[in-house]
Amino acid sequence: MKTRFRFAAAAAIAMLVGVTTTLAQAPGIKRTLLQRVDIGNNVEVIMGLAEIAPGGSTGPHTHFGTETGYAMEGNSVLEVEGEAPKALKAGDSYVIPAGKVHDAKNTGSAPAKVLAVYAVQKGKPLATPAK
Repeated sequence: MKTRFRFAAAAAIAMLVGVTTTLAQAPGIKRTLLQRVDIGNNVEVIMGLAEIAPGGSTGPHTHFGTETGYAMEGNSVLEVEGEAPKALKAGDSYVIPAGKVHDAKNTGSAPAKVLAVYAVQKGKPLATPAK
């Protein structure tokens, strides 16, 4: 199953090379935009790769919509406001409700990579630092 998913993700990346750009970054994370689709009602779906360096963190932030994701590589801990911390390893998935402050921290010695999908309000920034 993991192999098929990785193949599908690689194929999607290959097809989208022409639209791939890097999004605004916090120091501990690299987000690479793979696809952006307007689905109407002032909502867009954004798919991207997020990579956290060893010892790095995304920093507390929020999104103007729901984030779902699939851990592809590495080990991390996801801390979502009001929830117990969740350890993530390759093959795990997660959901972060809209507007919830959250932070992801790499707990391993290799980069932690996730395929993230956001259903967010069109025209808003993808991520907003928490205050």
